[in-house]
Formats: sequence, structure tokens, C-alpha cells
Amino acid sequence: MSARGRRNLRKINVVASSPTTSPSPMEMLRSRGYVALLILGAAVGVPVAIVAYFYLELVNKAQPFFLTDLPHHLGFAGTPVWWPIPMVAVGGVLVGLSLRYLPGNGGHNPAEGFASGPTVSARDLPGVAFASLATLAFGAVLGPEGPLVLIGSGLAVLIARLIKRDTPEKALVLVGAAGSFAAISTLLISPLAGAFLLLEAVGVGGSMASVVLAPGLLAAGIGALIFVGLDHITGFGTFSLAVPHIPALGTPTVGEFGWALAIGLAAGVVGTAIRRLAFQIQATVPPRPLLVTPIAGLVVGGLAAIFVAATDKGAEEVLFSGQTALPALIQGAGAWSVGELVLLVVCKSLAYSVSLSSFRGGPTFPGMFIGAAGGIALSHLAGLPLTAGVGMGVGAMTVVMLGGLPLTAVLLTLLFLQSEATNLISVVIVAVVVAWVTAARLSPWLRPRPRDPGD
Repeated sequence: MSARGRRNLRKINVVASSPTTSPSPMEMLRSRGYVALLILGAAVGVPVAIVAYFYLELVNKAQPFFLTDLPHHLGFAGTPVWWPIPMVAVGGVLVGLSLRYLPGNGGHNPAEGFASGPTVSARDLPGVAFASLATLAFGAVLGPEGPLVLIGSGLAVLIARLIKRDTPEKALVLVGAAGSFAAISTLLISPLAGAFLLLEAVGVGGSMASVVLAPGLLAAGIGALIFVGLDHITGFGTFSLAVPHIPALGTPTVGEFGWALAIGLAAGVVGTAIRRLAFQIQATVPPRPLLVTPIAGLVVGGLAAIFVAATDKGAEEVLFSGQTALPALIQGAGAWSVGELVLLVVCKSLAYSVSLSSFRGGPTFPGMFIGAAGGIALSHLAGLPLTAGVGMGVGAMTVVMLGGLPLTAVLLTLLFLQSEATNLISVVIVAVVVAWVTAARLSPWLRPRPRDPGD
């Protein structure tokens, strides 16, 4: 390493560790050591964004391959109704092997909501990546955001330690946060959304938030530029949360505020039931992962098969996170009957609960999908426009399944709705707050999210 690099890291040491007194946030921001920390944050944003880009692209290619292409290669005219059962079970076997034999327990347990805990060690990274890829590729009902945060944080810390082995722990926390920002922002296509999600999950507030936020935002901005460049080179396409051509909506009415209360209450009850069942099943996983996770895969696949047999819809409506299927669900809402939507919500919710208990991934997007499907079903009743039902359902279910984080739930919903966000913000906020409070009242048994001692 160059002499300048060693000097910069010594400056980081000064910022990150003080022998007797802690500098104020403004003193840290003005120090030369903090500038060095910003440079390191920008540097880790590049490799983290590259890894996140190809991770997401691998997931996007693997999902249709295992669900539709592989049956065709095996000689089937289409995907058999029963195909999801062995497919998700194979994913369960792979996840069980990861939990049993690889270090790190596959990463964070998604049943606990979205949490930004301790950074992942380099030793645990292969297990986190393998378990999450097996989960996402083979059809379990979870998303990529949880593993991306862990992988981004772990990679950033690994890079910092490769540069200087004895980097202080407080500096590693900031570098790890920068890596998480860069990784999650590539998925959410918004550094601001990533900042809300991680700051609210960690619980950082006040003036210290700016100290944590600056390296992360810089890493996320650099990562976004890397994403654009990689898309130009590879032509794979960019990721987007926004739903195009969503039905227009006028100013919210008094009736829609009433629906916001009802949807928030319903989401609090449904989301709590999903998490409660997940926690009950989760207790059986650690002693017997090689038995329980394949059985969980059979259940998830069986629920998808039941849905396909009862409707003319595809298994992908029940399987996977729902992130890519959600725009088509909303745009094609007229092709769904109320009965089909109710069955979709039931099957997806049960599959989601089982996946939360046994697999490894993120809890965000399946909750958004279930909330949207429920909102579409309720929009068949008087006084609830389709777009309003979708927005309220998405926001309310998101806040419950994240284990809180109301600001993040509102922001994700607004990013999702884009052009109609301004008209819906008031009723979305009402639905989110009602769902959040309802879930909190129904779930005193849930453990509070731990905070880092250094926060």
C-alpha cells in the first residue's frame, strides 16, 4: 500500500477512535480523517455496486430458467402444474445444506423483519450468498434486499481490512454502512430510499445521522453511476420499482380516508398473523435444517400448485418475491376476479410465512405484492379506486412486514406509484400508521430490534 494510503487510514483511525472523549459530529465532519473516510466509502461503492448488479441479474435469469425453461428442456410442453413442488423443495435442500455446513447461518432471519445488524465477516459471505441465491432462484417467497445489505456491508469491511488489517471497529461500522447503502440503493434505484431504510432500521438520529449518512450516500451515488455504466455495457436492463401506466387518481375523498383506516387495520392483522406463523415454524429449523427446509419448500411449491390448478394463472404469481410480477398484476387487474385475488392473497401469504421461517432473503417485496393484491380485491367495493387501494395496501403491509420503519414504508410506496404519489400521500400515511400501531398492539411478543452499542 502507498504511503499516502497509510496516512489516510491513520486519519480514519483518529476519526473513529478517541481515547477519552468523543468528538462532536461537526468536529468529525470537519476533520481530514473524515475526508479520508469519505474517499474510502466512495471506493467501496464501486466493487459493491458491481457485485450487486450481477447478483440481481443472476437472480433475474435463474428464476425463469428453473420455472419455465428447464421443464421445456426436459421435454414438457409447458410448466406442469406440479413442477413448483420439487423445484422449491430443491431450493430448500440447498438452503438447508447452507444452514448446516456453511458459517454465518445464511445471514439474517427474515421473519424478524428488516434489520441492519452487525457486519458480515468475510468467512460468512459465501454462506449468505449461497443461501440467498438458492432461496430466490428456486421460488421461495422472499426478496433480494436483505442479502444485498449483508453482502454489501461484508464486502466493504473486507476491502477495508485488506487495505489495513487493524482498522478500528467504529471505522468499519461506517465503511460497512456505506457498503450497505451502495448495495440496497442499486435495488431501490434511489440513494434516498436506501438512506431512509438503513437509518430507520439502525435507529440513528440527530446530528450523528449526518456522520453515518454522508459516506453511505457517496457510496450509493457512485454505485448508481456504476449501474448505469454496466447497463450500457451489458444491455441487461435497469431495475425499477415504478409501475408504468397506473390508473390516474383524483383528490382523496372522505370515503377513501375511511378505507385507509380499514386497510391499515386489516394489514396489521394479516401481517401479524403471517409473522406469528413464521416464528412458530422458525423454532423448528435450527435443530433439523436438512429436514425442515425441504419440507418448507414442498409446502411453498404445493401452495403454488394449488393456485395454478384452481385458476388459469401462472405459478410465478405465488412464487418469488413478486417484485417483477407486481406491475403486470396492477395493469392487468381487470383480468382477475375477486375470488382469484382472494385465493392469491391466501396462497401467497401462507407461502410467504413458510418462506420467512426457513429460507433466507428479504421481507419487503412479498409484503408489497400481498398488499397490492388485497387492495385490488377491495377496489371492487364501493368508494375505493384501484390506485388508492393498491397504494394503501402496499404501504400498510410493508410497514408490518418490515417490523416497523413507517417512513421507509411510505417512501417505498411513493416510489412505487410515481405519478400518482402526490395525490395518495395522505391516505397512504394514514394506512401505514394504523397498520403500524395495530401490529405493535398485536405483537408484544416480538423482540425489539437491537441497536449497535456505538449508536
